[in-house]
Order: sequence, then structure tokens, then C-alpha cells
Amino acid sequence: MRAHPQLPWRIGLTGGIGSGKSTVVAMLQALGAPVLDADALARACTAPGGAAIEPIRATFGPAFIGPDGALDRDQMRALVFAQPAARQRLEAIVHPLVRAAIEQACAQIRQQGRSDCVVLDLPLLAESPHWREQVDAVWVVDCTPETQTARVLQRNGWPLAQVQAVLAAQASRAERLALADVVLDNDAPTTLAQLQAQVQRAYAEQRHQFGL
Repeated sequence: MRAHPQLPWRIGLTGGIGSGKSTVVAMLQALGAPVLDADALARACTAPGGAAIEPIRATFGPAFIGPDGALDRDQMRALVFAQPAARQRLEAIVHPLVRAAIEQACAQIRQQGRSDCVVLDLPLLAESPHWREQVDAVWVVDCTPETQTARVLQRNGWPLAQVQAVLAAQASRAERLALADVVLDNDAPTTLAQLQAQVQRAYAEQRHQFGL
């Protein structure tokens, strides 16, 4: 949690693959909450000409930069699954750039008076203490690993082994829940209407707790 909170208040939203986090993001946006997507900011850093490209080239070699000048995501994904230390080296490059972009965006939101509460979409919140220090409250979109697996198999068409590998690389359900200030239950057979009701209630309660 932030040591010295200041406006805008920050809700850190996380959840494992297949949890329904993107659906919750859309619901929060419909309620008027600005959402800053850490993954989108990371992709911008690793796009052609992005601030992370040259440090990645220097750290991992030119083979990890594609012909278009962007990060070769397939190559990097294979490396970080095989070598956990490689993930740490990549995060040491990308995360500070993403944090700086978040700080800049929050400052703009504050200056423009757009909102007194923002949502940070942080897939790796549970995996990284750095992200936890950026937020005032942690929201977890929760479901069982079995539900996650079924959804990803249906949505992505991946082999079961690939889905299991991704789940194993992410924080466990217990690790995410241990950090949660708010838990949104999206396990089967939760309906969209039921999930939306949870989101609306939690957002109103959270704003009240923040004194907004």
C-alpha cells in the first residue's frame, strides 16, 4: 500500500488468467472509473521505438528484437517460462518504465480533475511487491483454477498443457486472496448480472471508505 496516499486514490485490480478481470475492467469504466492498464503500458514500452527496446537488446541480445523493432514476444515468452531469472531481468527493465507512466497518468488525471479514484489493472500485482506499493486497496477477481482452465480452453483454444503452464507461472489463488481488500466472486455459475452487482456495490463502498 502507498505510504503517503494522495489523490487520486488507487484501486489495484488483479486476477489470474480466465478469472474475468477484463470484464470487471469494462464494468468499472462504465461506472466512470479511469483505468490504467499495466499490460498496455508495458506493450507501449516494448513497441518499436519504445523505451525498453534498447535495454532489452543490451540485456538479452538482438535475437529478442523482431524485424519491426519491437520485442519478439514469442521468443521472450519461451525464455521466461524456461528461465525464471530471465523474467526478473525483463521486469527490472519494464516495470520502472510502467510505474513512471502510471505516475504521469495519475498526475494528469489529478490536474485535469477527471476523477478522484483510478483503477490500476495489474495482472502481476500478487507476484510483485513493487505493484502492491502503488495502490491503496487490492481487488481480486476470484474463481477456482478449474474454472480458469475451462474458460481459457474455450476462449483461447490452447492445449491443456499450455494453460496449466501459465497457471503455474502465475500467483496462486491463495496468494491473491491473502492480499485482497475486496474479493469479487466470478466462479461458475456466477452470471454477468451478479458480477456487475458485486462491482457496483464494492466500488460505492470503496469510494465511501476513501471519503469520496
